[in-house]
Amino acid sequence: MTSREKISASILELKKKHNAIILAHVYQRGEIQDIADYVGDSLDLSRKAVNTKADVIVFCGVQFMAETAAMLNPDKIVLLPDLNAGCGLADMAAPDQILKVKKQNQEMAVVTYINSSAEVKAISDICCTSANAVAVVNSLSYSHVLFVPDKNLGAFVAEQTGKKIYFWDGYCYVHENIKPDKIQYLKEKYPDAEIIVHPECPADVRHLADYTGSTSQMSMYVKKSRHKEFIVGTEDNFIYRLKTDNPGKTFYPVNSICDGMNKITLEKVKLALEKMEYKVFVPEEIRKKAAIALDRMLAVV
Repeated sequence: MTSREKISASILELKKKHNAIILAHVYQRGEIQDIADYVGDSLDLSRKAVNTKADVIVFCGVQFMAETAAMLNPDKIVLLPDLNAGCGLADMAAPDQILKVKKQNQEMAVVTYINSSAEVKAISDICCTSANAVAVVNSLSYSHVLFVPDKNLGAFVAEQTGKKIYFWDGYCYVHENIKPDKIQYLKEKYPDAEIIVHPECPADVRHLADYTGSTSQMSMYVKKSRHKEFIVGTEDNFIYRLKTDNPGKTFYPVNSICDGMNKITLEKVKLALEKMEYKVFVPEEIRKKAAIALDRMLAVV
């Protein structure tokens, strides 16, 4: 038995001992996806977290994801295997700045991307993920929307809905670093490949794509597509999931990695279950307010 197999076997035993489940984002390393009970995007995992009967949730993702699971499951233990697994995008929106804008614009709805802190969610009208952002904004009766914190996703939603949307000046460096020149280079190298990109990409990248969607939406698109080759404009680890689900198809990465996502390792998952750390806590006052915005998001079909 290899070292990796031994660690995986230990994780399985510890899961049974603690009645735990492992949730992994599609940007996690392949070895993490392999030992997870559920692998998906933010919306998928939010729903799985709410519906689980486990006592312990080990969240293999970044901090805001584990916080979201903790807010939706106050009676469960939520563990984040590495406290340094952060999200630069989530750090770009400060609650006091948003409150100032909100007070100056009483008729404006604050729609907050799930890639944000618990404090920001708590002062929001509704949350969204990249998978349901368009549906969330379309569900609102407000004439104006402040979209926090990702300006690229906000611009994509504005294109799709035709609504007046003001964008916070935030971005995901993983997607901001994907440039049109890179996409065009790959297209010239692989002319038969379709281009699929995440809506967090800048507009000049999105407009080169054959399809723009969240990771779950891209997964469905690839499964249905007759094409056999794809240039994938998002975090490179997503290709592991695409290859697993579509063994007869070929995928080309754009060479962009999320440092926070890649901090989680098998060894850290094992230690998390052995030591019951690191427990994610959200103050109750913040949790209750943020849970309202999250519940509203989950209610949008």
